Amino acid sequence: MTTPEVPEPPLSLLDRFPVVARFDAAVDRSWDRLRGNPLADRVFYTATNAGEFSAIWHVLGTVSSLGGPHARARAARLSSALAVESVLVNQVIKRVVRRARPGVDPADRPLRMRQPVTSSFPSGHASSAFLAAGLLTDNPRLRPLAYALAAVVATSRIHVRIHHASDVVAGAALGTALAAATRRLRPL
Repeated sequence: MTTPEVPEPPLSLLDRFPVVARFDAAVDRSWDRLRGNPLADRVFYTATNAGEFSAIWHVLGTVSSLGGPHARARAARLSSALAVESVLVNQVIKRVVRRARPGVDPADRPLRMRQPVTSSFPSGHASSAFLAAGLLTDNPRLRPLAYALAAVVATSRIHVRIHHASDVVAGAALGTALAAATRRLRPL
């Protein structure tokens, strides 16, 4: 039994800008120093798996909701914002941009992970991570921790070679903008 081949998406608009390709290649080369390091691989593959379907952000939102009525409202806002972000990124932007993912044989990955079939641009992991970081807490002492976790989840997509660096940068920018818009449209 043969598996059907997934058709290669047509050349994306992003692929027509040499500066984007040079940026992506430079970041990918610099990241090679960490790839193959057992600790780095474990951290980034774990982060990428935790970011699947925004699971880590829904779990953290649920845990934070135990803090009372204001915390529950914040968690509900986060959950609904993640739903809107997912539709926007996965059903709209990725379908319009249709950028191919980095060409890496899944057998070359040292650890297991889900193989996405959607377009590469933008990174949904990065978008949801930075959206969540902007909405998870109002505590200024905890906010850097939320953004650090978001950065690990977002950059994990470069480490595992599922996204180009520009996909991750765009996803992080989109998530940050969506968090700011959500705070304005649905203040607590």
